[in-house]
This record gives sequence, C-alpha cells and structure tokens, in this order.
Amino acid sequence: MSSWLPPEAWEAVALSLRVSLVAVALSLPLGIFTAYALARWNFAGKQIVNGLVHLPLILPPVVTGYLLLLTFGRMGWLGAPLSSLGITLAFRWTGAALAAGVMAFPLMVRAIRLAIEAVDPGLEEAAATLGASRSRIFATITLPLILPGIVAGAVIAFAKAMGEFGATITFVSNIPGQTQTLPSAIYSFLQVPGGEGTVTRLVLVAVGIAMAALVASEWLARRVAARIRGER
Repeated sequence: MSSWLPPEAWEAVALSLRVSLVAVALSLPLGIFTAYALARWNFAGKQIVNGLVHLPLILPPVVTGYLLLLTFGRMGWLGAPLSSLGITLAFRWTGAALAAGVMAFPLMVRAIRLAIEAVDPGLEEAAATLGASRSRIFATITLPLILPGIVAGAVIAFAKAMGEFGATITFVSNIPGQTQTLPSAIYSFLQVPGGEGTVTRLVLVAVGIAMAALVASEWLARRVAARIRGER
C-alpha cells in the first residue's frame, strides 16, 4: 500500500481527514445556533451578522488566512493571550482545522438555515401555547425535523474542509507531517519533477473520499427522514 503512495502522501491524507473532522465537530454546534438565530430571530445588526458569516465565501481564501494569522498568530490580539496559556494555532494542525472550519462555516450555516426555514413555525407556536419552553420546543420539534439539513450541512462542510488550500497554507504554511494537508501535498508534488503520478493518485484518493462522504450523507439523510415519518 505504501508503494502506491509515498509515506508523506499518506500522512497528508490522514491529516486532512483529522483536520476536516475536527473542523466540522467544533463548528457544528455554533453553526446550528447561528442558523437558528438567522432563521427565527429578529435582532439589531442581523444583516451584519449574516454578512460576516458569509464573508469567507466572498473574500479570497488567502485574505481569510492572513486575517486568521493577524488574529491568531503569536502576536495576534487573540493569539498572544492564547500563547501565554500554551495554546498555539499558527503553523500547527489545529490552526489548519480552524482555517478549514472558518471556510466551511458559511456553507454549513446556509444548509441548516434552509432546513430550519422549511419547518412550519406554527408547530413551534402550538407547542409554546401548551407551555413548552424554547429549549424543549427546539429539542423535541425543530431539531428532529432539521436533522437531514444538519447532516447535509456537516457533509458539505467536511467536503469544503477537505479541499481547503488558500486559507490553510497562508495561516499554517505547508509543513510535511505537521500542517501539510491533501491539497497542499498535491501542490507540493506538482513542483517535483516526476511527481505527476503521485498527484494523480492523490486526486483519486480525494475523489474517493468525497464520493464516500456523499453516499454516507445520502444514506444518513434517508434514514433520518424515514425515522421522522415513523417508518422502520
């Protein structure tokens, strides 16, 4: 297996999977909260929040990575206090997870928000008239109905995180075995004479992971929808 790809390429694949999974796991709770707030609440500055959430989709990824470096670098306004606590994100794989999560966050929020907006508010209002609290309404009515949207948002975010390059390489660089993710490895092998074969195999691995994620998300969405309808 190792002869099909060099060890450093497999390390990049493994790191990309870890970075993407961590990025999705850490951003999902905030994504659900943000999507719900944008879909259901009216508050001052709502459009500004919506714009900030979607900003990574508009900005060049390198700009987003640079802003992360200014914010979470060792001398950044958040990075400096974190460094004093022994937490370093810049040029670490954890920083790659942060960059991937930031870039994937708008897609996750949009998918979940559309699912929430598709839920009839009358169902929530009826539960409220019966004395149910907001948290109980969300847990027993809204959350089960939007689970397919959450699954879709998580998978879209995972796919985006797997393919993230610009923000990641700007924030954490391209250090083999430490911060070199799958896209960074493809870029690196393209610079090596005779590296086209390895690049092709890495592309096949990326396609395989993406297809597996899509198939898994479709299966999970159908299972969740069937459970909501009461099917067995």
